Amino acid sequence: MGDLGLTVLDWVDGVDPYAIVAAQLPAGAKVAVTDAMPALHLIPLADTLGALPILATGVLRELRMVKDDAEIEALRRAGAAIDRVHARMAEFLIVGRTEAEVGEAISAAILEEGHTEAAFVIVGSGPHGADPHHEVSDRVIESGDVVVIDIGGPVEPGYNSDSTRTYSMGQPSAEVAAQFAVLEAAQQAAVDSVRPGVSAESVDVAAREVLAAQGLAEVFVHRTGHGIGLSVHEEPYIVEGNTIELVEGMAFSIEPGIYFRGNWGARIEDIVVVTADGCESFNNRPHGLTVLD
Repeated sequence: MGDLGLTVLDWVDGVDPYAIVAAQLPAGAKVAVTDAMPALHLIPLADTLGALPILATGVLRELRMVKDDAEIEALRRAGAAIDRVHARMAEFLIVGRTEAEVGEAISAAILEEGHTEAAFVIVGSGPHGADPHHEVSDRVIESGDVVVIDIGGPVEPGYNSDSTRTYSMGQPSAEVAAQFAVLEAAQQAAVDSVRPGVSAESVDVAAREVLAAQGLAEVFVHRTGHGIGLSVHEEPYIVEGNTIELVEGMAFSIEPGIYFRGNWGARIEDIVVVTADGCESFNNRPHGLTVLD
């Protein structure tokens, strides 16, 4: 395809597609495939080639991690679009509705605000908020619930949003408010730590140190963040042990959470991009525990 050096091959149903690929390759050539290639295709392709293909992730790793100006602008638009959904949360998150009903209304709003699809919708109310991977259920939202709303999806040309805010159905208890304030400080500390040259794991440490100082280390049970772009989860991962140095143009989430099993949970998530002297956040809704009547 022109200057890109790509060749697009036609395929007709009934013709062996793996033989077509093999015929284009010199002896000993390596083949890279998408991480998401089904075994239905990977196994016959490997059999035809006589070798197991490698993952394209390794080949494209640097290109995917560091965004150019156009990609950053696409992520900026996606962030603004999901912020508009969070700004409308009082329309959807109402006592007496089920999580599933709230999720359906949010999904519609995600499309209305410019996404091509609602890739994921988490409505974690009350004890369900203590499960970081909860989605929706038939649980009815109750007065006094703390509710985690984690939502996102792609905006043309395919770059994703991902933002979490936590809501309280009525005024929270003093204990909940105090613990949430520590989480807010931890998330801000992680954001403030981002700049070129620091390690990915140092951002994770920045959030954990704030929580640990207030006795909340044990209730933060996942990594602090993940890269984002054409995929919702991609490199770089903001986690202990990842010593990669951040460079300008890397985009990732910063999303510490606290989870009290069987009781309640909370999370704050922004997508940021590394700039020359710090970072820019693509999500700018208030970070505090938003009270809905």
